[in-house]
Amino acid sequence: MNRWIVAITVMLPTLIEIIDTSVVNVSLDHIRGSLSAGIDESTWTITSYLVSNAIIIPISGWLSRLFGRKRYLIFSISLFTFSSLMCGSSWNLQSLVFFRVLQGLGGGALQPISQAILLETFPPHQHGMAMAIFGIGIMFGPIIGPLMGGWITDNWSWHWIFYINVPIGLVSILMAFLFIVDPPYMQRIKMKIDYWGLLFLVIGLGCLQIVLDKGEREDWFSSGFITWMSYISISSLIMFILVEFFAENPIVNLRTFKNLSFSTGNIIMFFVFFNLFGSIVLLPIFLQTLMGYTSFLSGLALGPGGIATIIAMPIAGKLVTKINPKAILAFGIVVAGYSVHMMAQFNLQVDFNTIFWPRVVLGIGMGFLFIPLTTMTMSSIRKEEMGNATGIFNLPRNLGGSFGVAFITTMLARRAQFHQVHLVEHLSPFDRNFQIALPQISQMLQQKGFIPSLPDQGSLGLIYGEVIKQASVLSFNDAFYLLSTMMMLILPLVLLMKKGREGIPAPGVH
Repeated sequence: MNRWIVAITVMLPTLIEIIDTSVVNVSLDHIRGSLSAGIDESTWTITSYLVSNAIIIPISGWLSRLFGRKRYLIFSISLFTFSSLMCGSSWNLQSLVFFRVLQGLGGGALQPISQAILLETFPPHQHGMAMAIFGIGIMFGPIIGPLMGGWITDNWSWHWIFYINVPIGLVSILMAFLFIVDPPYMQRIKMKIDYWGLLFLVIGLGCLQIVLDKGEREDWFSSGFITWMSYISISSLIMFILVEFFAENPIVNLRTFKNLSFSTGNIIMFFVFFNLFGSIVLLPIFLQTLMGYTSFLSGLALGPGGIATIIAMPIAGKLVTKINPKAILAFGIVVAGYSVHMMAQFNLQVDFNTIFWPRVVLGIGMGFLFIPLTTMTMSSIRKEEMGNATGIFNLPRNLGGSFGVAFITTMLARRAQFHQVHLVEHLSPFDRNFQIALPQISQMLQQKGFIPSLPDQGSLGLIYGEVIKQASVLSFNDAFYLLSTMMMLILPLVLLMKKGREGIPAPGVH
């Protein structure tokens, strides 16, 4: 079977699943108005998908062994397609949330399964190119999702962000049926189900995702709900780890972490996506709240980064077989870290080009980073364990993004308050700069025809408004600096990874 047909077969449903993680965000106001829901209630359409997605990812390898991988892949695409149809047909918020849960359960397995099939289908010397194909989908999805969702919602209706998945899903089911063949070790196996491990994992990851998604809005641990969710999550995950070490057929084989390259790769992946999602969340907020950009212009500023990644990945896929992949990985980390450092220099006078280029540099860094990281992490994993390993490896990517968004939005709010307090200290009649600025601004306002009811009232209001803006800018600078520093700090971990094994027997082409 032509391996490129297999690649298209597994990446088509994976791409629409990744797009669906972000496509709803820009349509939330339309959904809320259409279904008569409150702001907090409507966000459950996002949270429910993320929770069910996070639960299913690490156990996808186990479910593939339990049902047979091809059968489970077709079932997952079918469930995703059916739930997409029902999401678009939802009659109230409760039904939409329910079908979003089903959509997440169907879509969660598509990423690790497609990655495992690609790594098995392509011979070892082409693993770099295989991961370039996978990486393009992983990186392109979050970029195109908001743009596509906004365009569809504005020109059609929010229902069509779900309906559009249906024909693609039907084509994907047909292609999976025709072109995917299970190797002997991935066909259905009769085994005892690890109910306790499954229960603790579902509760632990579900509660953790709720904490990360709702924590900022609930003011974290000042909320009893968030505190209890955190306790339940931590205790459940601890119990899950204990149960899995003694289970006869664990749903997640944690012994894979004995492989140093695999463990290190998972840690690096977590912090890479912590950085990526933190920065791509900060940038549109900065552009729209402080620079006055429209959603479309913000998308134009973000979009070239995705294009740069798509260009860089095939180049990295070629180089990874010719150059030490450790050097390519280190280069990607440095470039990505430097790009966020460039963003930390932003102020209220930056032009479009100043915003455009750091995002392009970040896209190049991510392209050169993702390929060698994935290749070295998976290079020493036996093909029989590939399903379990890819399930584990995709989890820190999702969790890293969730932690990054939760942490960076909280830090942004706290640092804005800190800088505002510090700057307001200088709004004093005893401050020399304030003494000079106040009459100049008053004169400017009078020339424009503004006559305040009290002396200097308009000037004080104008100055205070500028203080709030500058405090916000400084908080963004702090957040970008921190992300850049964190990125550089993971560089030493590259030394712990192995370059990979050459000459691994290639599995049969599916």
